Amino acid sequence: MATVERAEVLLTSPGRTFVTLRITTSDGVVGLGDATLNGRELAVATYLRDHVVPLLIGKDPARIEDMWQYLFRGAYWRRGPVTMTAIAAVDVALWDVKGKVAGLPLYQLLGGRSRDGVMVYTHASGSSVEEMLEDADRARELGYRAIRVQAAVPGVAGTYGVKKNGRYEPADHALPDEQLWSTEAYLDFAPGYLRAAREHLGDGVHLLHDVHHRLTPIEAARFGREVEDVKLFWMEDPTPADSQDAYRLIRQHTTTPIAVGEVLTSIWDVKDLITERLIDYVRCSVVHAGGITHLRRIYDLAALYDVRSGSHGASDLSPVTQAAATHLATAIPNLGVQEHMGYPDLTAEVFHGGATYADGSLHVSEEPGLGVTYDDAAAARFEYEPRYLPVARRLDGSVHDW
Repeated sequence: MATVERAEVLLTSPGRTFVTLRITTSDGVVGLGDATLNGRELAVATYLRDHVVPLLIGKDPARIEDMWQYLFRGAYWRRGPVTMTAIAAVDVALWDVKGKVAGLPLYQLLGGRSRDGVMVYTHASGSSVEEMLEDADRARELGYRAIRVQAAVPGVAGTYGVKKNGRYEPADHALPDEQLWSTEAYLDFAPGYLRAAREHLGDGVHLLHDVHHRLTPIEAARFGREVEDVKLFWMEDPTPADSQDAYRLIRQHTTTPIAVGEVLTSIWDVKDLITERLIDYVRCSVVHAGGITHLRRIYDLAALYDVRSGSHGASDLSPVTQAAATHLATAIPNLGVQEHMGYPDLTAEVFHGGATYADGSLHVSEEPGLGVTYDDAAAARFEYEPRYLPVARRLDGSVHDW
């Protein structure tokens, strides 16, 4: 019987920092798992290196479910983004190993194809409405059938989601960038530019918008009702999901579809949202919600209540996660859409292979396992660089949800 012989925690910063877990079995099979937690990367790296890796050595890599339960239930201190990201890294790496041992791409182990490709959405933004529309045109020319639109609110420097120099990477400061925010200005401005986007793009493009936890429940309810004529595919994270009860109030006032889950890490965090049909799309990610094993449970629960997947897929998740998410989305029956931002060229020097984009969809690799390899020589050229996500402050100086 093969056992886990070695487990390495790898850090590299090719444009941004990624943490990767590499498991090697006694018969030489290698599996990769993503352990990146944007702005808190070293916390997960330490958790893995000091507390998880010693538990893996000598274990049977085929016992994926047992390992998941061992790391989750056996640790006593459960859940939270650091723990669930570490568990996810192990889980995905073991699935990668299992696929390679079986000689099959991962989606085949998850039940085979439910679809030929995974519809994705990309980001379009601008410092003005005109720039945003131009960016949306570029996305449409690249074949995207679903586009998220964000425009800078005039006079508000802390507008979320607007690209700089053609790319959006919020974690770009050695210490948090403190950004001013005005909810009132946003609520006055955003409905107008969403209508402009719909008029410009027509009804043939799915239109998405990220509120990014910025509103109170009643503000979100009013916003959702005000933009119903835009026919959004979804409004994302209208209010912090710390209280699942808040979404009952929003649901009472608007039929605009709601997507939630990017920062949620377990099935218990979304259980009421799903079973009470308070959301339409669940956005938990492979890397932050305990890996393929646990995210499949979330999707299976969601399918019972007509809630579809909309997994978080920003470029702070490595190509390992993108590949895992695409394999899972290829197999599940209740896909909604998958986020796709792409990666800078430097990232592709470290991570080879994985999912590929064409004609508005991501397509899985047919290589055994995930189909991703890690280039140690390239990774060594990109030393770790600490970067923090921003912090938002209201105009009076008090801290607001970013």
